[in-house]
Amino acid sequence: MINKLKDQATDQITEDNIKYKWVIITACFAMVFTCLGFCSSTNTLYLAAITSALNIKRSLLSINYSCRYITATVVNMFFGSLITRFGSKKLIGAGFVSLILAMLINAKAENVYMFYLGGIFTGLGLAWTTTTMVGYLVNKFFKEHSGTVMGFILAANGVGGAVALQIVSPIIYNDANPFGYRSAYLLTAVILLVTGLILQFLLRVLSNKNNNTASLDLAAKSYKEDESIGNKPRFAVPKSHLYLTAICIFLTSMILQGSGGVSAAHMNDVGINAAFTATVLTVHSLTLAAFKFLTGIMHDKFGLRVSMIICYVAGVVSIFMLAVITPSETGMVFAMGYGVLSSLALPLNTIMLPFISLHLSGERYYVKMLGILVSICNAGYIIGMPVTNLFYEVNGTYKPVLFVFNGVMLAIGIVSQLILKRTAAEKSARKTVRQKAASS
Repeated sequence: MINKLKDQATDQITEDNIKYKWVIITACFAMVFTCLGFCSSTNTLYLAAITSALNIKRSLLSINYSCRYITATVVNMFFGSLITRFGSKKLIGAGFVSLILAMLINAKAENVYMFYLGGIFTGLGLAWTTTTMVGYLVNKFFKEHSGTVMGFILAANGVGGAVALQIVSPIIYNDANPFGYRSAYLLTAVILLVTGLILQFLLRVLSNKNNNTASLDLAAKSYKEDESIGNKPRFAVPKSHLYLTAICIFLTSMILQGSGGVSAAHMNDVGINAAFTATVLTVHSLTLAAFKFLTGIMHDKFGLRVSMIICYVAGVVSIFMLAVITPSETGMVFAMGYGVLSSLALPLNTIMLPFISLHLSGERYYVKMLGILVSICNAGYIIGMPVTNLFYEVNGTYKPVLFVFNGVMLAIGIVSQLILKRTAAEKSARKTVRQKAASS
């Protein structure tokens, strides 16, 4: 029964893939463009504006981001079960509704507790509209060149961020209105509403015409039925490697979130003007789009290890640049260098997660592993901003913690390469044993 179910789903997906793959790419691109571009990439602009307007400590407001990532962590742990029960179309719709509610709550918030509630709805919405959902859809529709497709779709984060920054920055930093951030949140809610309605229409037409989304849910269902009869996941590598990989992903996400989330505030603290900071963030978003696409291509051509080496090197150098920036000409060059190179490091938390999942679990339990790794990544996000801002409260500057992050990032990059090398060797050895057993 299970094999028949899988064959039916695979046949349907193959037929639909030929005819409708560009519709899927367009829908996913628009979803990431709006959700990550307007609800995530602009976060660093709100930190200083909100704390100044409401006289709130940065460390307290940062708990808002922890609420977001705690929610996303929990939800992603159950992604496989949720996608099986409700389907991709309903989850995407629920994601947009959650994000709209988050923006409305943030716009009306008078204290940190309302922002915490907004963070919970933001985490719920992004869990169903970003990396995990895109990874699920791409894996089902694009067996070949998945890295290139994934890179192109997630590049929408950078493009959307660049557009969003230019739209909301002048609204937030309005000298005549210290509460301009509220108008920015309301505008974002309207943009989410329009985009969400268009996507629901597209997915509904697609589903009604060829039962496309139903075929995806049918394929996902085979995983749950397989587990229900007692076949527990057998991942492609030893558990010790899974645990080490989890630690590396957790620390990487903590560092990239912690440093990136305070980048604008740090530039403001050292004396760089708001206009130049907005320019750096815009360049960051544009290069993020380019690098996500190029990283996907690089993965398809050179493999996981080479791609991760390049991303980790970029992360180490960019964090160092952020730590040493000053209002001088050299310092501003470093600030721009940070904007560019940090965007090359960020695929470690997005594009790379589906490929690491496939490397660790194989095709059979990919959906389960993807949900777990995204949850671990979000767990790192939970403490990234609070830890960084706690150092700020103690030292009055972000520089010490940025130097610490720099050293830890270098160590993580080395350890991750050792893990990938070891797991590749072990998988190759097991393959050789199976081939010898089959031939004997």
